[in-house]
Amino acid sequence: MGDALELSEKITRLVEKQSLKPEFPGAALSVYRQSDQFSHDVATGNLAGEKQFFIASTTKLYITVILLKMVAGGQISLDDKITKHLPQDDISGLHVYRGKEYSNDLRIIHLMAHTSGLPDYFQQKQDGKSLLQRLQSGKDESWNYQDTLQWTKALPAKLAPATRRKAFYSDSNYQLLGRIIELKFNADIAQVFQQQIFEPLGLGKTYLYRDSSDQTPQTPNFQKAPLDIRKAMVGFGPDGGIVSTAPEQMVFLRAFFEGRFFDQKILPQLYDWRKINFPLQYGTGIMLFALPKVFSVIKRQPALIGHSGLSGNFAFLAPDEGVYMTGTVNQIAKSGASFQLMLRVLDAL
Repeated sequence: MGDALELSEKITRLVEKQSLKPEFPGAALSVYRQSDQFSHDVATGNLAGEKQFFIASTTKLYITVILLKMVAGGQISLDDKITKHLPQDDISGLHVYRGKEYSNDLRIIHLMAHTSGLPDYFQQKQDGKSLLQRLQSGKDESWNYQDTLQWTKALPAKLAPATRRKAFYSDSNYQLLGRIIELKFNADIAQVFQQQIFEPLGLGKTYLYRDSSDQTPQTPNFQKAPLDIRKAMVGFGPDGGIVSTAPEQMVFLRAFFEGRFFDQKILPQLYDWRKINFPLQYGTGIMLFALPKVFSVIKRQPALIGHSGLSGNFAFLAPDEGVYMTGTVNQIAKSGASFQLMLRVLDAL
């Protein structure tokens, strides 16, 4: 008991130290170790008291759950062409690469694994600036699925679909997957999340952000100031719009890896890794953080499997250590800070 208390205090100090920096006004962490069932939750600064926050692109892991449940129920196959599930008006002109159109060749698995080659409506520049840059400048704006289609069609594709060992991370992929889910369930994606994931797991503080006047979630920082982009957070929807807490993300993450949603035997099939943004790699609907050996000369750095979000959110399992970690540093400008915190926590454990 004493060892567990000492460890809890050590982890709390690590999170408190993180939020002492002016660009990190709050941080939250939940940790669970399988070997001895040690668990600890801590939230500091403006996230104290289980204040809810945006999980950003970690939302994609929740989309993965719904799709795998649909596969198990015979509603879809990952090899289905998207022409089977989306209207042709949505698909036509979506993917043109080097003068050839591949729109009708796209499959669900290409979207999930970011091997579609589709451009990214969020981070690629249009008229000199990307949507991300416009938001970072303080210009909040709203959009819907049709807008993302229009923007994606206006941008050049990055790769032919399923180019060998290549991937390009694109939020456009998950906008399309979200629409496929809505059409199959004949329901808004927020309702599908609620019925398929949140309610079964008893997640009372987790929901898809749908109302820009909702002040519940703590806004993330960009550098040293809050970046209030609530209109944009509505627009992200299936590619990044979920609100949650670290403890409720922990419930979800353990359910993901422990067979609550689908047969665990399918997990290795998701681990077909391709490089996206160093040191991140992407499988089928799931992310890998793995530093190469050159960064681990003195001490081996463990691999982490799960997902992260641009807001500083993280939800990862360190499989070799049997340690789950969820939470956020709630900072958009320093994408590496959440991974540094997780590695420090693993070191403490």
